[in-house]
Amino acid sequence: MRLYQQIGNQLRAAIDAGQYCPGDRLPPERDIAERFAVSRSVVREALIMLELQKVVEVRKGSGVYVLALQTESLSSAADSGYGPFELLQARQLLESEVAAFAAVQATKADILKMRDAIAIEEGFIAQGVIDESADELFHTLLAQASQNSVLANMVYELWQVRKHSPMWQGVHLHVGEQNYSEMWLRDHRQILQAVLRRDPKAAKQAMWQHLENVKSKLLEISDAEDPTFDGYLFTSVPANLNG
Repeated sequence: MRLYQQIGNQLRAAIDAGQYCPGDRLPPERDIAERFAVSRSVVREALIMLELQKVVEVRKGSGVYVLALQTESLSSAADSGYGPFELLQARQLLESEVAAFAAVQATKADILKMRDAIAIEEGFIAQGVIDESADELFHTLLAQASQNSVLANMVYELWQVRKHSPMWQGVHLHVGEQNYSEMWLRDHRQILQAVLRRDPKAAKQAMWQHLENVKSKLLEISDAEDPTFDGYLFTSVPANLNG
């Protein structure tokens, strides 16, 4: 487990134990770093992890606040039988548009957070670690950069379905030693470059192509004879919807 995950888990344990209640502000990054004897960058990554888990809310210029625990709104959806290709089709439709909007709306702070996520991906690759948390982090931060909490929550919820779906877990049993982290990293860099250029069309196309690449690799490792295989039922988003 990565150091930031350890710190994040310890902070969440303190929250679960009632040390910090909903509405409370967490100590400043500097104080948390001193408490756990880690760098502030590690604390920052831990807080981002908790933000993604809907445990805390980062308020610009104010601090980090504990949120009320919520039941997973898509817990039943995760078991509803959504196939991996149906989910990819939905993500391709949604996240391509979100990327385009983020290219117009993203702030400097949003861009720095996405750069941090890419740096985490690079660290995993350098260490030979297969860890999808930075992948999820990048996509979620990009959605947050749209400045639309509804869109950000929709992307977050789709990732929860992906993580908890038994069908997705079944697909990953066929992955074996395959590791596409470097390919996804290249895709993420292209998306971020489009956002940096404030180019919504390029950002939309880069996200569409990224998820198209995911679909292609998923087709390679999927068992087409499996009764639950849905790869032929849900095609790629038509190009004329992404022009």
